[in-house]
Amino acid sequence: MREITLEELLEAGCHFGHQVTRSNPKARDFIFEARDGIHIIDLAKTKEGLEEAANFIKDLASKNGVLIVVGTKRQAQAIVKEEVERARSAEGQANDIFYITNRWVGGLLTNFQEVSKNFKKYADFVTDLQDDEVKARYTKKEVGGWEKAKNKLENLYGGVAKITKKPDALFIIDSHLEDLAVREALATHIPTVGLVDTNADPAVIDYPIPANDDAIGSIKLIVSYIIDAWVEGRTLAENAAADLAKNAKAEATKIAKEELAKNAKNKEVTKIARNSQKTRKKPEKKS
Repeated sequence: MREITLEELLEAGCHFGHQVTRSNPKARDFIFEARDGIHIIDLAKTKEGLEEAANFIKDLASKNGVLIVVGTKRQAQAIVKEEVERARSAEGQANDIFYITNRWVGGLLTNFQEVSKNFKKYADFVTDLQDDEVKARYTKKEVGGWEKAKNKLENLYGGVAKITKKPDALFIIDSHLEDLAVREALATHIPTVGLVDTNADPAVIDYPIPANDDAIGSIKLIVSYIIDAWVEGRTLAENAAADLAKNAKAEATKIAKEELAKNAKNKEVTKIARNSQKTRKKPEKKS
């Protein structure tokens, strides 16, 4: 995983915090100074937090974990969707990374069983709307109602509709804004990685990344770095699986060869034994 530089963080505007009057007292350890009424974030702490978070995400991906990226603020929506889609395309068939960009799905962590029923409902609508035979049995008005219901569910759950179990971690853009997601993660003991600005409490996030959570450049740099870590971890998992399969195949081939050799040896021993018996039973010639 590449090392991120302080220059990159500076150029992306990661150092700009909120106004001094809006700061959270618990964020003071990440603040370098106040300038013109604006807090300046210590980029050394940003780098440290980002690298620690990336290592956690890489390890999670290498263990085939499930991650949800939460970014509902306007500046983050397109970036989050684009980066998660990039990770999905790199994963191939495995889709263990999801996103939420409209609003947090209440109960996703604390009441997953009930919320997942809506995922099934959404999948059923998608399937039925693609089936001409099914649509032919209903009126245009009814099919139009399905379309509206599907669009509504897609707007709410599109990025997580295919998730089959509670995630192993959340990556949250703006932990202050996504307070409900943070509280649900705390209640269910699910680890969190979070982009934490000077107006947020870093203590409620397991892997806080102190940085500007409003600037597009800052969000883009940090999200991209975390997704790179995820992709790298997934690559490790795929390579490990491939090595395991290769070793298993080699072991199976070895066992098969040993079995063939053993069978051949047994046949040879049996043949020798039979020949020996025939020799002993052969009558002696009379003189």
